[in-house]
Amino acid sequence: MRSLRHMQRSFLILLLDREIICLSATANKLSNIQIQAEEYAALIMEELDPDDTGYILIGNLETLLLHGPEEPTMGESKDLSKMLSIKLKPTFEENPIKRWYRDIKYFFQDNWQRSWVFALWIGVMFGLFAYKFVQYRRRAAYEVMGHCVCMAKGAAETLKLNMAIILLPVCRNTITWLRNRTKLGAFVPFDDGLNFHKMIAVAISIGVGIHAIYHLVCDFPRLLHASNEKYKLMEPFFRDKPSNYWYFVKSWEGVTGILMVVLMAIAFTLANP
Repeated sequence: MRSLRHMQRSFLILLLDREIICLSATANKLSNIQIQAEEYAALIMEELDPDDTGYILIGNLETLLLHGPEEPTMGESKDLSKMLSIKLKPTFEENPIKRWYRDIKYFFQDNWQRSWVFALWIGVMFGLFAYKFVQYRRRAAYEVMGHCVCMAKGAAETLKLNMAIILLPVCRNTITWLRNRTKLGAFVPFDDGLNFHKMIAVAISIGVGIHAIYHLVCDFPRLLHASNEKYKLMEPFFRDKPSNYWYFVKSWEGVTGILMVVLMAIAFTLANP
């Protein structure tokens, strides 16, 4: 009877092996290890069950995790954190190029989903920025305001994208449906939605800063100091040439723009811990 209970406990350890590996990998954000948990569990069985009996003993598992080959398995358990820190030391690679390659390889193995989504997002933003920059580079506004208007409009184009998608990563029902009901879950890291939401918020802050600074510091002063001949190109947009800087700031666009920046600054501040 005692032997039967012992075997039952051993089988329980075997069943929990894979779950423990998955939970540990999830807690440490090691997605690659989580995917290969079954393989690692099989390696543990291969090590502790050389006779292929189909089960392992608690004492054998203790030997693998807590004790070295020369240490006895009887007696009180050793300090788990200390023993694991000693026995799980990473192998040191002397060649810096090989070490760099290994680190990069492991990084992409664990973060390939995040990497391609991040690269796509950055690529789309750069594409939109370049599209609007080149577009205004060919317009009459460039003759008056130069690259300032191109930078301001390019940043504004990225804001259109990020403002449209910032709430998507935190739409829990939608994300849960996409992860569980579609095949996108194999390629898209839906569980990182909150982190992506924060990244988009940072990108919006940068875009707002570029857009506002280039308008306030560069575009408006150039409009004020433009010659009458050049300013005629801007009359369809700004009417008669203004006599002071505040003409632009107190306009409808200026007031609403500054109000939006203030509200966003408040929201960004209150969203921090």
